[in-house]
Amino acid sequence: MKKYLIGLGVISVLATGFTALNSYRRVVNTSFGPGEHLEYRVHYGFLNAAEAIVDVSPTLYKVNDRACYRVNVDGRTVGAFDLVTRIRDTWRSYIDTSAILPQKFYTSLQENSYRKEENITFNHAANTVKAEERTERDTFKVPDNVHDFISGYYFLRTIDFNHMANGQVLEVPAFYDDTVYNMKVRYRGKTVVKTKQGKINVIRLNPVLPQNKLFKDEESIRIFVSDDTNKVPVKVEVDLWVGSMVMDLRQNSGLKQPLRFF
Repeated sequence: MKKYLIGLGVISVLATGFTALNSYRRVVNTSFGPGEHLEYRVHYGFLNAAEAIVDVSPTLYKVNDRACYRVNVDGRTVGAFDLVTRIRDTWRSYIDTSAILPQKFYTSLQENSYRKEENITFNHAANTVKAEERTERDTFKVPDNVHDFISGYYFLRTIDFNHMANGQVLEVPAFYDDTVYNMKVRYRGKTVVKTKQGKINVIRLNPVLPQNKLFKDEESIRIFVSDDTNKVPVKVEVDLWVGSMVMDLRQNSGLKQPLRFF
């Protein structure tokens, strides 16, 4: 009897451990993969203001014992804007390939004289994030399936918008700059936009913004993503109190399927 009880105990512990190891959600992803490369041009009126490069490494990385995509986002000001406001920013997210959740997030900001560099580690089993190399508060409680803002965007690319109603809002919990908040994105149907490569069918999304002194209203950002398997942003329009900015896709490679312009 004693051996029987011990055996049950061992099985129970193993079963509990197995459940914990497999407690991650599973997200079907047919929209992106290793080797995806996107280049964007940001212009303010007729002036080139900035450029951004978004890269998914061709190699998978193992982080927290999970296979991960490594996504780099590099942004910098150019031309006359670089003389006034010099920006050299890099964000890096290690995104779980099966759960589309972040395991690590790196920030390097160089904005005029401002500097910030930080590594964040996610523990989804404990619902915590830890800011590495800190001497003050370094651990924060977070909700289930929390994202950084890069992984949140990639998760949205896995959504099937064909079954959504116009005006429906998606909410994704996110952690950034020691704060937990809800990324809210409103689906605004389908349309066609004109680009330098030609016209393209797109899905229109509006991030829901809190009232602030920078943007005109809660739908001041309009993101147009390709209405195909990729769901990649081809154009972003931003209304500011002091004008408007547009971000256009300039180059791309490594997509799941070629973009269809007409």
